[in-house]
Amino acid sequence: MDDSPGGRRARTAPAHPLHGRVAVVTGAARGVGEALARSLTGAGMQVALLGREEATLLTAAESLPGRSMCVECDITDRTALADAARRVEKELGPASVVVANAGIAVSGPFDGTAAELWERVIDVNLTGSANTARAFLPQLTTTRGYFLQITSTAAFGAAPMMSAYCASKAGAESFALSLRGEVEPEGIQVGIAYLHWTGTDMLSGIDDDPVLEALRRNQPRPARRIHSAAQVAQWLTHGIARRSRHIYAPPWLRWCQPLRPLFPALVARTTRRELRTGGAMASRGEVLGVGGQADWDSYRASRPAPPSDQ
Repeated sequence: MDDSPGGRRARTAPAHPLHGRVAVVTGAARGVGEALARSLTGAGMQVALLGREEATLLTAAESLPGRSMCVECDITDRTALADAARRVEKELGPASVVVANAGIAVSGPFDGTAAELWERVIDVNLTGSANTARAFLPQLTTTRGYFLQITSTAAFGAAPMMSAYCASKAGAESFALSLRGEVEPEGIQVGIAYLHWTGTDMLSGIDDDPVLEALRRNQPRPARRIHSAAQVAQWLTHGIARRSRHIYAPPWLRWCQPLRPLFPALVARTTRRELRTGGAMASRGEVLGVGGQADWDSYRASRPAPPSDQ
């Protein structure tokens, strides 16, 4: 027995609340998902990375310091998600943390966005989150675990030219709030994370989008800052360890909650001037970021070919 001061400290120091547990992160091939998987393994978790880009996903999983696995799947496919859930439980054990992070975005006017593309954003961001919860709730019930829904400040106030993204994020927030009341008696906690400007490939062309650029330019200086995915992952990990009901990235966003009724009018006032030029409204809806484009390309490739005219 080690009775040295160091030995006594080692025996009495509390273990990290996440150490040795299993986490599942969707949309983990890049961006916030990949950074969060890295942060959670740093906290001692075993992590299952789920996503569409198989090669990128595998590279991300192999680079993690702890034990991990990856599963390529489309979160809008309930059968594929159920298979992924069985694989996770078999290889790592039942999940204690599930993070519904996968998301894509389209920028452009509603009537200039292909209906199928608009619906794909809703399917991934909202229906995909519900599918994720459905697939892993049995495991979370066993572990009395924690489900985290990733949303954004798009849920605070809808922005023109981002109708599908804003609608999906507001819907995901409402879904998580409803789910929270249903599963709390089972010992499952549901958290909602609100992300602001985050340095992922989704924002790589922000300065070329007239409305998004105007929104950011007209915000107070602290609110314009773009935070790295690694920093956001640290905030998320801290909230996950605390099983927080709400996580704000950056933390000062919590003070915006009481002001939410004002945001739609403020956003409309800011964007009205930009939209008067007509240039933005004449554009076509486009997928933002490499990850979003990869999802859209995979989705289109999986669809039946249109019938021949011959």
